[in-house]
Amino acid sequence: MSTSALRPALARLSGVIPILATPFHDDESLDLASLARLIEFSGSLGVTGVTVLGVLGESNRLTDAERSSLIRTAVEASAGKFPIIVGCSHTGTAATAVLVHEAMSLGAAAVMIAPSKQPVPSEAVVFDYYERIAQTGAPIVLQDHPASTEVHMKADQILGIAAEIRGIVCIKAEAVPSPSKIAVLKAGLKRDIPILTGLGGLYGFFDLERGSEGFNTGFAFPEILLAMVDRARAGDFETVYAIYRRYLPLIVFEQQPGLAIRKEILKRRGLIESGRVRHPGGNIDKGTADQLGRLLERAFPGQDLTRPVSVYA
Repeated sequence: MSTSALRPALARLSGVIPILATPFHDDESLDLASLARLIEFSGSLGVTGVTVLGVLGESNRLTDAERSSLIRTAVEASAGKFPIIVGCSHTGTAATAVLVHEAMSLGAAAVMIAPSKQPVPSEAVVFDYYERIAQTGAPIVLQDHPASTEVHMKADQILGIAAEIRGIVCIKAEAVPSPSKIAVLKAGLKRDIPILTGLGGLYGFFDLERGSEGFNTGFAFPEILLAMVDRARAGDFETVYAIYRRYLPLIVFEQQPGLAIRKEILKRRGLIESGRVRHPGGNIDKGTADQLGRLLERAFPGQDLTRPVSVYA
């Protein structure tokens, strides 16, 4: 069976959609077995879908052939049970379209697209970029992450793109201050488009309180994010806050620049074989690893991290 045949119907992209790390062996070769394990574990938790080849996925450090292998493995591991979203952002519009076509041909259900920095900032160019990518027919998650793109999209600009380009099916809001921008987007949308929180869940409680419908981020404990979303949907923001407050030190520690801490957690969870970050990315040092070990024990005393954690234990 071709991977494209495994593409499920695209449901509404709310809830929790983890951004997955790209696993490597210690020699920096691609570790597809660990990737499949990550995807199967995420699915067992009840996530809405998963995203590969985001910023966390070290997509700029992969060859074209590795991208294809990774997408194919992700789609096969999901077994059609939940959608695979593929990051396809590129500095060139034509190149982005090529990446989108490839992802969809391999069975992706949607693509995540962020604009690229131009010598002269232009809202018209950003609009045209999304409009041309939408012509591929792929559902698009619009990623607003100026920390990585250096493109600062105003709320009105995003609302205009979402109103005019029907291919936009989700907004990933990662421009700080995120709570206030999410509230403006939520109030201004002319059609039903979910807004998801990123940034490692750093402002998760506040974003949910202002209208975010979930998370699209790489935090290594999706169980915590799922519990927060569940309680937010029930209107129980006191419990959402209690969960957030309890695990905020872990969220903050994991969200330090780089990927080494998050990958080390995934390794300790038994989900990836190695915490290796591909060169020139930095890897974890002993002092940080020791701090992480103490933090995990405080957050999950006596729990087996290789199994789904009990959020309320």
